[in-house]
Amino acid sequence: MKTLLICHAGDQLNEIGLARWLGSFSDIAGIVVIHETNHRMWKRIRREIERVGVARFPDVLAFRLYYRLVHAARNQRWEEQRLREICAAYPQLSSSLPVLHTSSPNSKEALEFIRKAQPDITIARCKTLLKESIFSIASRGTFVMHPGICPEYRNAHGCFWALANGDSERVGMTLLRIDKGVDTGAVFGYYTCHFDEVNDSHAVIQHRVVFDNLNELRKKFEEIYRGHARTIDTTGRASAAWGQPWLSRYLQWKWKARKGKRQSESHIAAVS
Repeated sequence: MKTLLICHAGDQLNEIGLARWLGSFSDIAGIVVIHETNHRMWKRIRREIERVGVARFPDVLAFRLYYRLVHAARNQRWEEQRLREICAAYPQLSSSLPVLHTSSPNSKEALEFIRKAQPDITIARCKTLLKESIFSIASRGTFVMHPGICPEYRNAHGCFWALANGDSERVGMTLLRIDKGVDTGAVFGYYTCHFDEVNDSHAVIQHRVVFDNLNELRKKFEEIYRGHARTIDTTGRASAAWGQPWLSRYLQWKWKARKGKRQSESHIAAVS
């Protein structure tokens, strides 16, 4: 089985960790590393303003600032520790592994690179929607490990919105094959994990639903390669695409989580 990884520059948990995991059970044929431009960032900002409106957008910016001041350093330490664990578990990749650095996974050079690699399976760990000319190259398909349960929580922050909505049964990851829509492709599995709503940030939880399930994901990709994997029927279920996190909803989620924990501890104390 030949695989190819698409990820963002600076995201070592994927660029190094996930790549090592892929190399442990497949012939990893290449890595496409995306260096996003300022133009791409402004395009994402404009799209979010269109989604939530000018009045709500400061709530989005406030969350970004809050996250940077309160969670970024601690989350970075968590990612570094998890990366060390992955590197201890899976062997280092060959120094001759082809790597393409590009501003877009839809660029002409990316198209040529992936075609030359001829992967059976491509895994896209990126925020950019892929063109059909890109996601159709891999013979078994291009897949995303989407942070959210689809179709109810599509788009990049599904885990956050499930947590903010108190929808704990849908805090997880969806393995799906990319099609022309936004997280609307065939679903091959749902994966969750144990997490602490009070102490874990949504970003750590989103990482855990992927990296706590690497063994099961390996089995699933092997099934997909052999043509034995079955898809999950999502017909008739609610479907929604969610945007960026809001600080107001984040604080509300954490307040409810702390309140629930205190009530649970009080109940345990009363019973004992």
